[in-house]
Amino acid sequence: MQFFASAITTLQTLVIALGAGLGVWGVVNLLEGYGSDNPGGLGKEEYISILGKNLERNCFIMIQIFVDSGANLSPELREQYNIHLLPMALTIDDQPAPEGLDGHEYYEALRSGADVRTSMVNPDEAKKAFETYLSQGDDVVYFSISAGISGSWWSAKLAGDELMEEYPQRRVCPIDSMGASLGAGIPALKASSLVRQGMGLDELVEKMTVYCQNYCQYFAVDDLKYLRKGGRISGASALVGSLLQIKPILRGNEEGKIVLFDKTRGKLRAIERLVSIYKERAIDLDDLIGISHGDCPGEALRLETKLREAGHRGPILLVPHEPVTGAHVGPGMLSLYFHAVGK
Repeated sequence: MQFFASAITTLQTLVIALGAGLGVWGVVNLLEGYGSDNPGGLGKEEYISILGKNLERNCFIMIQIFVDSGANLSPELREQYNIHLLPMALTIDDQPAPEGLDGHEYYEALRSGADVRTSMVNPDEAKKAFETYLSQGDDVVYFSISAGISGSWWSAKLAGDELMEEYPQRRVCPIDSMGASLGAGIPALKASSLVRQGMGLDELVEKMTVYCQNYCQYFAVDDLKYLRKGGRISGASALVGSLLQIKPILRGNEEGKIVLFDKTRGKLRAIERLVSIYKERAIDLDDLIGISHGDCPGEALRLETKLREAGHRGPILLVPHEPVTGAHVGPGMLSLYFHAVGK
C-alpha cells in the first residue's frame, strides 16, 4: 500500500507539471490491475515500466511536429518520429506527380526536358491539418523550407493565426528552417527527439529557431541550366560554366536564400570542396548529418566515404534529393547538411 500511495502522489505531480491530459484513464486502468489478488495483476517493476511508456507516449503527443514535402523525410522516418506532412503540389508535364515517385524516374524526366512545376503549401490544407490536433488539445510546430525560396512559411503562419483565434489556448508555431531538403528535415527530427525527452513548447521553439539559424547546407550543382531556368544565373553564365566544366558550390545564406559560395572544375573537386567545408565548419563529429543527391548515388557514396575519412563519427542520412527543390538544382547535384556556428 505504501508503494500504491507513493504512485498516486507521483502521478498527481506529473499531471500538474505536464499540464494534465496525460491519459489519466489509462493510468487508472493500470492501477486497477495492480495487486496480488488480481490474476492479471502487474508486479511493481512491470507497473513502473508500463507507466513510464504511457507517460512518454502522452507527453510526446502534446506537441505535434509538421514538415512539408521539401523536408525530404521518407514516410518511414516520419512515422518513426511521429512527424506529419503538409504536401506541396508537384506536376510533371501538367500531370500531378504520382505518389511515391521514384527518384531515378523523376530525374530522368528532368533530363528528358519534362516541364516540372511546384507550388507552396496550401493555407487551407495547412489549416485543416493543424486543426485536427489543436481540437484535441495539442500544439503544433511546423518546419517549413526556407521562406527565402518558398511561400510555405507564410501559408502556415496565415493558417496558424486564424486557428489561434478559434483555439486561444493552443499554439501554432511555424519555424523557418532557412533551408531545404534535409536542411529542414534534420532539424525536425531533432525537434521530435527533444519533444520525446519532455521539452516544452517555448523552449523548443527558441532552441530550434537558433538551431536552424546555424544549420548549414552546401550544394554542388552538376548542370547550370536548371539554375538558369529558375532565374538564378544568366544564360551566358550557364553556357560558359558548362563549357569549362565549372561546378558551382552554393549555400543557404543568413536570409535563407541560395547564393554562390565557391566554384570548382569537375565533380571530384566539388566533392573534395564539400569535405573541406565540413572539416572547417562542423562543430560535432558525432552529430547526425545529411547527404542528398540528384540521382547520382555513386558520387553520394563517395562523399560519404570522404566524410568518414575526414573524421565524422556520427550517423549520415543519405537520400535522393526531393523533387520540389530538385527541379531547381537538377540531376547530378550533391548536397551536404550539418550543424555549425552561423550559416
